[in-house]
Formats: sequence, structure tokens, C-alpha cells
Amino acid sequence: MKSLPTIATVRVPATTSNLGPGFDTLGVALKLYNTVRVERTNSNTIYIRNEQVTKSAGDEARMPTEAVEAFADATGNQVTGLDITVSGDVPISRGLGSSVTVRLGIVAALNALYSKSVRLRRLDTDEVLALVASLEGHPDNTAPALYGGFVATGRIQGVIRHAKFRVPSSLKFVATIPKFEIRTEHARKVLPEKVPLPDAVANITRTALITAAFAQGKYETLTGLFEDRLHQPFRKKLISPLDDVIQAGVEAGAIGGWLSGSGSTIMCLTRRDPKKVGHDMRHAFSSWDVDSKSLILEADNVGLTMKVS
Repeated sequence: MKSLPTIATVRVPATTSNLGPGFDTLGVALKLYNTVRVERTNSNTIYIRNEQVTKSAGDEARMPTEAVEAFADATGNQVTGLDITVSGDVPISRGLGSSVTVRLGIVAALNALYSKSVRLRRLDTDEVLALVASLEGHPDNTAPALYGGFVATGRIQGVIRHAKFRVPSSLKFVATIPKFEIRTEHARKVLPEKVPLPDAVANITRTALITAAFAQGKYETLTGLFEDRLHQPFRKKLISPLDDVIQAGVEAGAIGGWLSGSGSTIMCLTRRDPKKVGHDMRHAFSSWDVDSKSLILEADNVGLTMKVS
């Protein structure tokens, strides 16, 4: 009889979410990755190594355990004896979806390893999406990390729905990353409970037009659509250079820019001269005495990949 697999290695792409007005709704998977390796062992201990996390990392240190517990609760499987390693290049608390790479990587790995036994329940892809989105609090990072590409997503009558569209390599995502972190929980605390109706309409309009542009491949129509009125104006108190850095990118040739997730990364989308866009964005940061680095990224249209042995 063939032995059951004991190791699952999952590669999960980084993401940029919101794209300005598409708050908790729009996201794009990027060619920047974390890898989660999960091995079943004969012990009763769950051993976790997160190579990106220090003792001061706070919530990130708890994410692997919470993901394991959520999977066990959702499937009714008894999960013991694990060796989990998280590694990769997605920076923590920079608005590039580091948390979803950990949570999704672990849930997908456990689902593959435990479902190989006919006695154990397997989650389908929609259930994986729902479980990880519940851990994240919203699906805008989870859906593109799982499926790849540009994804519009949301919870409709208790069910997460999504629409994915491929993104060409000619579109470059210039991620300019300052040295400081912004934690999602802090970034959400600065948001108002209510917004004026004209601001809500402005965001709805732009979100619909952004989605149409990606669906139709009419990227030239994206100019002027990344303006936001629901979250970025309030999060500027956490990242004062925001408007200046976006403006510098646009003046260097970018189509537009936005605060990636809840920050601190600022993202510009361009079809030309991405090195100059990144250079000028960094220069804008430096005028505020903030050190930063730029990554020129393309969209990942595949999403999560996994090897099981």
C-alpha cells in the first residue's frame, strides 16, 4: 500500500489590496512569495519556525497556531504532531499580505495532508477561501493569493463571491516600502464609522470602473481612478508622505498609485519607466526623512501552488 504524504510545501504570493477606492474589495497577486512547509510528525507537539518573525512581532507569532486551530475546528480533524516553517520575501506589516501567506499556506497544506485519508474531511477551494478570509477579517487579500490575478471579491449573503481577471506582464507594480511598519489593527482604528454620501458614491464609481478596466484589458482608462475618500485620507496620519509619494510616481509616468492594503507600502502602477517611478517615489519619501526601497513587480496570475510528498 502506498504511504500517505507527510510534507506539503506551499508557495503563496504577496498581494496589494484596495487599489485606492476598492476598500476590502479589490486585490492583485504579485510575484513576491512566502513559502510554508508543513510536515506531519509522530510527536504530539506543533513546532513552528517563522523565519520572518522576531519576539516583537506580536500577532504574526500567533498566526500559525490560530490557522491550525481554525482548520481543525472547520474539519473536525484532530491535528497534532506538526513541524511548520514559514520563510520568504514578503515583508511583515507593510500592506503586502504577509498575514495571508501564512494563514492560507498553513490551511492549504493541512487540507492536502489530512484529506489524503478517506476517513478525514477535505475542504473544497471555496471553503478554504472562506476559512482564511474569516481569519483575515476580509477576503481582498485572500482571494488573489489563492487564485492569482486581479480579483474583485466580497461577502454576499454570507457567501464569498469573486471575479478574477488576468493581468499582463506589461503592467508593473512599483512597491515602495518604507522602513516603518503599520499594523492593520492600528490602521483600522483611525477610520470613521460614517462617511458622507458623495464620498461613498465617488468610491463606488471608481471601484466599478477599475474592475471594468481590468476585465476588458483597457488599462489606459485607469488614469484618475485610484483616488480614495474612505480610508487613505484618514490613514495619512500614520503615513504622512502618502500623497507626495503617489504624486511623485505619477509625475514620473505612473498611471496612478495607492496605499497598499493598510500600509506602509505605497504602490504605483505603470506601463513605462518603472525604475524612474521607483526612484522618484523614494526621493519623495526621503524629503520626509524616511528611508525606503522599491520593488518592481508583476502580477502573479497563478496564485497558490503546492507540492506534496
